[in-house]
Amino acid sequence: MFRTRITELFDIKYPIICGGMYWIGRAELVAAVANAGGLGFIVGATFENVDDLRAEIRKARDLTDGPIGLNINLFPALRPQPIEAWVEIACEEKIPVVETSGHSPEAIVKPLHAGGVKVMHKVPGVKYARTVERLGCDAVCVVGHECGGHPGMDEVTTLVMVPATVDAVSIPVVASGGFADGRGLVAALALGADAVLMGTRFMATKECRGHPSWKDWLVNAAETDTAYLMKSIKNPSRVIKNAVSAKVMEMEAQGATLEQLIPVIAGQGGAVFDDGKMDSQLASAGQAIGLIHDVPTVKELIDRIVDEATQIRERLNAAIR
Repeated sequence: MFRTRITELFDIKYPIICGGMYWIGRAELVAAVANAGGLGFIVGATFENVDDLRAEIRKARDLTDGPIGLNINLFPALRPQPIEAWVEIACEEKIPVVETSGHSPEAIVKPLHAGGVKVMHKVPGVKYARTVERLGCDAVCVVGHECGGHPGMDEVTTLVMVPATVDAVSIPVVASGGFADGRGLVAALALGADAVLMGTRFMATKECRGHPSWKDWLVNAAETDTAYLMKSIKNPSRVIKNAVSAKVMEMEAQGATLEQLIPVIAGQGGAVFDDGKMDSQLASAGQAIGLIHDVPTVKELIDRIVDEATQIRERLNAAIR
């Protein structure tokens, strides 16, 4: 129904991807996305050793016959194991797609390709997308300013970022930042993207790990309830507004250094997601929180997105004569 270069490349039914989320990208969520026709990513950096990661991949495989992706974060601070260990496990476990982010994937593209693994690298800007194509990645995911996590320094919204990237590269483009429903899927395809990648919306699903208080917050939050932090130290992040993010903003306004900020920003997310202590740590979320109104199963969510997108397409077909 919605066949694109991404659905063909990754062998998925729908052009809907659940991005790798630190603390959250686990077997139950990833398998549920695969069973519903999409693609999700287990996050390698979440696990202390490769044996635990391998066990999680196999646990997901027990829950689905669909594709299981692996997120490899290349940022030096998020490497509990050498990158080579993650590459080796991706090849040994026959992972069809690896999502990379945080740093250049140049060193691992060829080894992954040699193992039959496709590579999608996530970037915050057009110039980086051009580099991704030059390095031989199979697809690029570009994030707009609305996205949770790390939207980049330039503060360009998805509405501009996606078509600019599509114009700049020939490989398939995945759009991320602000997507949560069928309207977003149709909009992304209209902008030239081959799929959407969502993180925040998948947090508010039944299969996603998370404390009830965290999911309740997502349902009741407005699109204005995120904060854009740490641009002053060249590590911009979009997180929920809470006591910790307010403290960071205050410190940045006073010219705090990275060394001064580290004690406040360390340990992002775990206590919020798992324990529901909403003011305990920084926790990533995008502006799409304003479009979240319930906590469905992953299948219910993806089916709803596809149904909405189909209805919109039919309405547009009728309107354009």
